[in-house]
Amino acid sequence: MRDFADIPQVALRPPTQVMRLARMGASFPTRLSFLRTLLRRLGAERARVTRPVWSISAEGYGHAVYTVPLGGRSYSLVAISTDLPADQRSDRVIAEAWDTAYVLYDGIPDDAEIKRIIANAPLQEAGRFTERDLVLSRANKSVRLFNHVVERLRGGDQPDPEMIRNIGYLMRTTAVYGNGKFGIADRAVIEERPGLSGPFMAEMLTVWLIRGFTHDLAEHVGGARIDRDLKRHLGIGNATGLGMAPFLVSHPVLLNNWVVVRETALARVRAIEALDQAQIMALYALLERVAQHLAEWQVPDPIHQARIDVMRAQWLTVAGHMTPEMLTSNRPIDALIGWSETLSVDTQELLVAMVLEPFGDLIDGLTECMVDPFGAMLDPLMPLDALRTLLANDASWMLKYDFTAPPEQAQFWYVSEEKLEPRLGDRHTEAGAELETPLDIARQVQAMARDLSETDGTVGDFLRAHPEHRCAVRRIQTLKRHPYAEIQENLISDKTHPIDMLRCKLSFFGAAKFDPKSTLWTRIALVQGAPLADELDAPDDWWLASLPA
Repeated sequence: MRDFADIPQVALRPPTQVMRLARMGASFPTRLSFLRTLLRRLGAERARVTRPVWSISAEGYGHAVYTVPLGGRSYSLVAISTDLPADQRSDRVIAEAWDTAYVLYDGIPDDAEIKRIIANAPLQEAGRFTERDLVLSRANKSVRLFNHVVERLRGGDQPDPEMIRNIGYLMRTTAVYGNGKFGIADRAVIEERPGLSGPFMAEMLTVWLIRGFTHDLAEHVGGARIDRDLKRHLGIGNATGLGMAPFLVSHPVLLNNWVVVRETALARVRAIEALDQAQIMALYALLERVAQHLAEWQVPDPIHQARIDVMRAQWLTVAGHMTPEMLTSNRPIDALIGWSETLSVDTQELLVAMVLEPFGDLIDGLTECMVDPFGAMLDPLMPLDALRTLLANDASWMLKYDFTAPPEQAQFWYVSEEKLEPRLGDRHTEAGAELETPLDIARQVQAMARDLSETDGTVGDFLRAHPEHRCAVRRIQTLKRHPYAEIQENLISDKTHPIDMLRCKLSFFGAAKFDPKSTLWTRIALVQGAPLADELDAPDDWWLASLPA
């Protein structure tokens, strides 16, 4: 194990640069993303997936169980496939029926437990679950590609690679629930378990196992095997909406830790004095991989497609700049990242993700710092002068907005009564603002600052007189040790696009090929190119993997 105590690094990019929505909304997956971390762990443990139960009809309906060891325990995916009428298939969270449903089970379920899960998992939110159920999920077929794969296999042929490139998955999940929702196990049950202690590890394990089930299901119905290269490129789709966005605001320390790990990794790589020949060749190979990934990435949304087109054009400039002379100069990656600041934010962040890739021995250990066991804490003994200093030095941007102007408070966040999911309303045209969820951080801090201006004593004294400012005070205090804890934007402005928050979080999961359907939701691809169940000992080299020609 390498000693990381004295590893050189340059200064981290400042929060004023990194924590703006436009840059967060340009995030890409990296080797530090949760899926990569999970699969490295499975590979290091030489884990092998078994399928003790396969009770699926010739038409593809029934149930299966997959079991995998991790961290000294066994976990099982119970997968249920049903015959769903076409008019009931929907990506929306309000749907009540799906092609498939899943539970990640703590251990190996016996027959009675399998029957219980089969009865409840297809009901999802309406079902009844226990603490042995760690994750609840559901997915719908990408009907065009699933049927195409089955028909080709039945005819003795392989699927069309171009269709696989364009779509990339046989099924899309519409929810992957963890952390105690609907009666499943609370996070506390697994937070100290080896292999599942990192952020969203149970959910990522579920997604990877679901992907294997989709392959098996298509091969079973088609009666033949999918070519291994094609199969590897069949990931899992996901449709993600507003429900995910508030998480980054309600977990400020966790957000800080994720960003600090990525920025520290970049700072370490930028500090490398000289690259060896193998590292240079790896970067050149990655340049070509990115170009192929960008060529495959097509979306219907014209605004997002225009951003992709800009990246394609600018990637030629990046390739031209990365000459052998440049890469053999002193601190070449530092120079490259500095030079890239003349390019689009999308291209900058894509380059950041790429330069991390060849340096796993230097940065992979940082992923152990991505958890948050404590959350944001309040210090009642802090002198108010110290709080004012923090406000002036670390949160002055919160004071610049004019909340008397309608555009600056145009939107409000709330939780829907029907599905208990976050939603976004128009304050000036819709009712319900009195039920607003407190994501208006800058507005809360401004209100606190007004009452703080004429007050002396400690934070405890201040909050006894003004308990309504407890949340705002805690968030300002959090910035003392966690400078990346706040999204540096007014989150209720008419200019705020939740899609940027979604993309930031999803990139940490390991998502790619973002396909926005509005400013409120997107489709993505997960685990494209990732090792199959019998390939976990393969090198960890599937970042932005492309389908071979």
